[in-house]
Amino acid sequence: MEPLTLLVGFFTQFGYLAVFSVLLACGFGLPIPEDVTLVAGGIISGLGYTHIATMILVGLGGVLIGDGLVFAFGRVYGQKVFEFRLIKKIMTPSRLESVQLKLAKHGRWIVFAARFIPGLRTPIFLTTGATGQVSLIQFFILDGLAALISVPVWVYLGYLGAERREWLVHWLQRGQSATLTVFGIAIVGFILVQTLKKRNAKRCQA
Repeated sequence: MEPLTLLVGFFTQFGYLAVFSVLLACGFGLPIPEDVTLVAGGIISGLGYTHIATMILVGLGGVLIGDGLVFAFGRVYGQKVFEFRLIKKIMTPSRLESVQLKLAKHGRWIVFAARFIPGLRTPIFLTTGATGQVSLIQFFILDGLAALISVPVWVYLGYLGAERREWLVHWLQRGQSATLTVFGIAIVGFILVQTLKKRNAKRCQA
């Protein structure tokens, strides 16, 4: 059984708290894709178990708090954090070198980009905290801006594809994150435009 189906069943039973908890664990390297978790949260909203707006807020809270704790962990322990046994399993020498090169090349903006790089989010957030190249405020601004894009997109994809899970599973398994993200942004943009049009129409009638 694929992770999406398992998460949908789990979230259906335990709702928002389950989504928040899994997202928090994802921030610490739980081997479940954060994107799939958000899609699963959107699916249960599409099926009527939760409210879509609340699910987006829960998703934002889960990813930002999880990311913030990882960053703070790196900030508190500094370079010593890479000596911890569990961290060594996540931050292999090659991965650490890759993250350091990205930091050197892109600076603080790598924090923003990390949200769109599956598999490197935790290492990047941990390293930026440990190196002290980004302040806590800068981290939350950059990560928050990225989350405001990615979280609604993934949740809405699940919400709109709740009755067509086979399609979602197919694309998620193929790892077409970029394709789904662009598609999701287009959908969210369309929804926002239609909402604004309706509001303007009501104002004109008033």
